[in-house]
Amino acid sequence: MISFFVCLAILIIGYYLYSKLVEKIFGLEFDRKTPALAHPDGVDYVPMKPWRSFLVQLLNIAGLGPIFGALSGAIWGPSVYLWIVFGTLLAGGVHDFLSGMLSVRNDGASISEIVGIYLGKVMKNVMRVFSVILLVMVGVVFMVGPAELLAKLTPNFMNVTFWTIVVLIYYFLATLLPIDKIIGKLYPIFGICLIIMAVGIAGATILNNGTNPMMEITLKNLHPDGAPIWPLMFITVACGAISGFHATQSPIISRCIESEKDGRKIFYGAMVAEGIIALIWASAGIAFYKGTGGLLAAGGGSSSTVYDISIGLLGKVGGVLAMIGVIACPITSGDTAFRSARLTIADWFKIDQTKIPKRLMLSIPLLGVGYLISLIDYSVVWRYFSWSNQTLAMIVLWAGSVYLAKYAKINKPVSSLIAAAPATFMSAVSCTYILYAQEGFKLSTTIAYPLGIIFAIICLCLFLFRTFIPAMKARAN
Repeated sequence: MISFFVCLAILIIGYYLYSKLVEKIFGLEFDRKTPALAHPDGVDYVPMKPWRSFLVQLLNIAGLGPIFGALSGAIWGPSVYLWIVFGTLLAGGVHDFLSGMLSVRNDGASISEIVGIYLGKVMKNVMRVFSVILLVMVGVVFMVGPAELLAKLTPNFMNVTFWTIVVLIYYFLATLLPIDKIIGKLYPIFGICLIIMAVGIAGATILNNGTNPMMEITLKNLHPDGAPIWPLMFITVACGAISGFHATQSPIISRCIESEKDGRKIFYGAMVAEGIIALIWASAGIAFYKGTGGLLAAGGGSSSTVYDISIGLLGKVGGVLAMIGVIACPITSGDTAFRSARLTIADWFKIDQTKIPKRLMLSIPLLGVGYLISLIDYSVVWRYFSWSNQTLAMIVLWAGSVYLAKYAKINKPVSSLIAAAPATFMSAVSCTYILYAQEGFKLSTTIAYPLGIIFAIICLCLFLFRTFIPAMKARAN
C-alpha cells in the first residue's frame, strides 16, 4: 500500500512541477486568439469553459485503456506502477500537451496535418492514413467493450449484438451533431460517474488491504507465463501512460478552449488524471485476485474482470455505479474517435463540415466500416490497436521535438529534449514490439531487442543532424 500512495503522490506533485516546466518551454501567447474565438462555426469550433473542456478531454482519452490496459499490464506485477507514473509525467503528459497546443497554434488542425507541418509531406500522408485507421479501430474497440459490459447488467435478450447496435446509433449522433449538443452536455455527467468509480475502487481496495494486500513495487517480472516486460508491458499499458490516440482527440478540444493559459490544465492535467485511474485499477487488480497468477487466470483486462472487481469491492449498488463509470469511459472515447476520423478526412480533402449533408457523407461510411470490423475477434483488433497507438505517439513526439528545437521559448534547442527523449524511448518500444510480437514478425528477443534499439538510435540521429545541431549553430551565430 505504501507503493500506491508514493506513486500517487509523485503523479500529483509531478504534475504541478513538470507540467509548468513544459508550459514554460513551449511559451504561452496570451494575446493570440484560440481557434474557437477566431472562427467559431457552431459545429466543431465552439468555445467551452475550462472545466467543461477538461472533462470532455478526460473522457475523450480515458477509454478502456487505463482500465483494461492497466489490469493487463498488472499481470507483470507492480513494476507496472513505475511505467504508469513516469510514462504519464515524462512522456504522456508532454505528448498530450504538445499535440493539443500545436493544434491550437495551427487553427485546430488534425494531428496528421500538424505532423506534416513539422516532419514533411511524406509523413503527413502516412499519418493521414495511419490516424484514420487507428481511429476506426479505436471506435470498434470502444464499441464492443461497452456492449459486453452492458449485456452483463441487462436481461438476456439485450445481448452484445443488441448493445453494439445501440452504441453505434449513439456514435452516429455524436459524430454528426455539433459538439455542444451531446458531447458538451453529457460528458460532465459521465465525468462524475468516472470520478465516483475511481474513488470507490481505490477506497475499497485500501480498506481491504488487510485481507487482500496491495503489492509493493519490485522490478522482478511476476508474469506467470514468463512473458518479457520489454516491450510487451509498455505496449499493453498505453492509455494509462502514453497513447497516440490522445493526439487524435486533442484537436477536438483545441477547437473549443478559450485561452492558451488553460492548455496545461486541460491537456496535461487530463493525462495525469488518466494515469491516476490506471494506477488505481492496476493496484486493485493485483490485490483483488491476490497476485498476478489469479489476475491472469481471471482474464486480465476484460469486461468479466472489471465486473467481478466492481461487484466484489463495492457490492451490488456500488458495483453498478462503478460499472456505469467503466461503461462511460469507452463510449465517450469511441464517439469522439469516429468524430476525429471525420475531421481528419475533412481536413485532408478540404471538405467543409458546417453543412449536415457533407458530415453525413463522411460519418455513414466510417461507422459502417467500424461495424464490419467489430465482427472480427476483439482480442486481435485490440493487439493491433495497441501497437499502432504507441507508434502514433512516437511520431507525434518527434514532431513536437522538431517544433521545440525551432520555437521553444527558453533554452532553445536543448529544451526540445523533453520531447526527444521520450520519442527515442517510444521508437525503441514500437519497433521492438512489432519485430517480436505474434501479430508482427515473430523474431526472437536476441534479434528484436538490438534492432529496436538501433532503430531508436537512427531516429535520434536523424533528429540531431537535421534539426537539433542546425538549431544549435543558428543559436551560436
